[in-house]
Formats: sequence, C-alpha cells, structure tokens
Amino acid sequence: MIVCDLLSASLVILMALPGVPLTVVCVAMAGVSLVGGPFRSARLALLPEVLSGEAYVAGLAIRSITIQTAQLLGFALGGVVVALINPYLALAVDALTFLASALLLRLMVPWRPAPQHPNARRAFWASSIHGARVIAGIPGLPALFVLGMLAGLYIGPEGLATAWVAEMGETTKTVGLVMGAPAAGLVVGAWLMTKFVPAETRLRLVGPMASLAGIVLMLCALRPGLFAVLGILFVSGMFTAYQVLVGAAFGTSTPADSRASVMGLLNSGVLTAQGVGVLIAGILADYVGVGQTVAIAGALGAVIAIPAAVAWNRATTAPQPATGV
Repeated sequence: MIVCDLLSASLVILMALPGVPLTVVCVAMAGVSLVGGPFRSARLALLPEVLSGEAYVAGLAIRSITIQTAQLLGFALGGVVVALINPYLALAVDALTFLASALLLRLMVPWRPAPQHPNARRAFWASSIHGARVIAGIPGLPALFVLGMLAGLYIGPEGLATAWVAEMGETTKTVGLVMGAPAAGLVVGAWLMTKFVPAETRLRLVGPMASLAGIVLMLCALRPGLFAVLGILFVSGMFTAYQVLVGAAFGTSTPADSRASVMGLLNSGVLTAQGVGVLIAGILADYVGVGQTVAIAGALGAVIAIPAAVAWNRATTAPQPATGV
C-alpha cells in the first residue's frame, strides 16, 4: 500500500508539471488508476486482519461512507478549488495527499506479515484464476459476485450526468447534484443498515436491496424533472448500500492466504463493469435518451438480481454439514 501511494504521488507530480503533453497526462492518469487496484485489494485484504465480526462490517460501512462523502465534497468543491488555485497547483496538492497517506500507513498501521502459503505468490493471471476458483468453490459467492457486478448497470446516472442535465433543460450547475445524489443515498443507506438492521437479517437483505436499487431507477422512464430525479437517485443509492455487505461476505468467507486475490478480483471486476456500463449506456443514450437508458439499466439489473438473490439466499440458509467429535 505504501509503494502504491508513492507511485501514485510520482505520477500526479508528473501531471502537475507545466507543459507536459496531454498524452503523457492521460497515461499518467491511467497509471494512477492502475496502481489504485493493488492498493484497494491490499486494503480490503488487510481489514479482516484488523477487525472481526460486527466491527468488520462496521469498518466496511465507515469506509464506504468516507469514500462517498469525499466524493460528494469533490463534486461540490473540486471545481472551486481548481478555480481558486491553478490546476497545476491543485494537482501538486493532490500528490501531497498520496504522500500523507503513505506516511499514515507507515506510522499508524501496525506491521502484519502476509498470510503464508506454499503457493501464495502467484503471477497476475495465475492470481486472478486462483481467485476465481476460490469464489467458485465457496457456496453462494458466485451469486454474490454477480450482485456485486450490478454496479456496472447502476453507475449510469453518474457517468451520464452532464448529458442528462442537458436533456432535462437544466444548467450545468446541477450536474454535481445528479452525480452526488446516489453517493448521498449510499451514505445514508450504509449508516441505517449498520446502525439499525440486526446482523442476522443483513445477509438476507442483499438480494432484495440489489433488486430494489434497479426497480427504483425504472421510474426514470417517466421522464421526471430534476428534483424527482434527485429523489429517485437518492433512494436507489440507499439500496446500493448492499455492496457493503457484498464486500463483508467476501472478506469473511475466503481463506486468509487467498483473500487478496479474491478481493482484488472483486474490486477489479466492479471497476471494469462500471467502465463498460458507462460506455454502453452512453451509446444507448444517443438513441433513446439518458432517462430511458437509466430505466433500462435499472430493469436489467433487477432482472439479473432476482435469480442471483435466490441462489445467495439458498446458500446462506442451507444447513451446514455436521462435524464429528
């Protein structure tokens, strides 16, 4: 994680240098995203070593709330910061945040050795294949993986926010509201779920919440106005808090020596699904409009979620084999 932070800081500093060609900036930005993958995988694999039981679920919820809150602040303040201080200085400040993260990790996170296994060190593709095999071998996790990938269908409102605002005839000042509404909903949903829903009930809610997140988006087919859209996105975002439970189930169900491979596969799968989802949604929106595209994606997500939810619930309610003494 420290090495990833240092690499990210170096790439952002490169972007902050005046006169750097746009091609180099794009490659550096892609590099930051690339390095972020191993960082997130290591962080998700480390968290179950630090927290356990309810504390682990609460930790994941706090992580999601923190990320989404930072995203909301970024939408609200990012443009203002860049306007007040030139973009190059803003990027330099961004590089300092990666250095601060590396320093916090070095000073504040106790050292823990990686889980040992004879075949623990694997090449990239071998690690991905191993992670896929681990997921396939644990009852319920394949269905849960499918529910996690629905993020690729539910990302449309954020990816198409600018076009959607123009379609509704609103000013560009409202783009941040459209992009931030799902994140705000997820913050509230994650807090409510961990605060008021009993632990034994949460796992049974994963499937229904995944379906409802899509069903709510189907209301966009009615071509609602801005305030109705914000309400729809907020409620759908509340239901997407099920993703916190997906991460918790993966973290607690996989062996320690395979956890990084599994969590890395889950994380990279979600990011890939989101990228592909925005690309396809953008193409479809040219033909049917953004609102209809979001509604179609929601309907497709709800349809996919139903059989996956049934499979997951069957796995979680199946009687465990008795063990002899």
